[in-house]
Amino acid sequence: MGGHDAELGAAVRQAQHGDEAAFARVYRLLQPQLLTYVRGLVGDEAEDVTAEAWLEIARDLGRFHGDGGGFRGWAATIARHRALDHLRRQRRRPRTAALDEDALDLPDGRDTALAALESLATGEALALLHELPRDQAEAVLLRVVVGLDAAAAARLLGKRPGAVRTAAHRGLRRLAGRLRAGAGEGTEPGPGRAPGPRTGPEPDRGRE
Repeated sequence: MGGHDAELGAAVRQAQHGDEAAFARVYRLLQPQLLTYVRGLVGDEAEDVTAEAWLEIARDLGRFHGDGGGFRGWAATIARHRALDHLRRQRRRPRTAALDEDALDLPDGRDTALAALESLATGEALALLHELPRDQAEAVLLRVVVGLDAAAAARLLGKRPGAVRTAAHRGLRRLAGRLRAGAGEGTEPGPGRAPGPRTGPEPDRGRE
């Protein structure tokens, strides 16, 4: 993300001096990631919620101080707040899952899952993400989709970096398992292997 963040940071600085074309460039650089992240939180109403976030970003742009990576985290924080406000208005609280707060400095373990996720359509990838516990799904979205490092994602979520790395690692590991299970082109899963999405008859559920 280094080159991308350098371009983003330069565009932000120009936009802060009133360059409307630069702000449009900021939008183009960041909107796809923000929209995917918000869609992972609120579903089909993501475009409206993300539009609210961009209104706040534009209003408060002059208050931001930092580089491109910092702006990415700042914008993601605003988008998350607007998403949570939306969920509260809809009386739908975000689902939380217990996460043991170990500070293990685990590697991302994301190569297999990330490569597979990148080959999927956005709707398919989000459907898989929605099967994860909330903390794991959001950690994956922030680290893989938005591109935040563990420290920035941890500040946004109010967690420790080790906990965010752990959640992202576990989420990507579970996604990789689901993607491998779904790659059998309709064949029955082997022993100890979770069944992937199916379009045919339901498998025998006599054994979990």
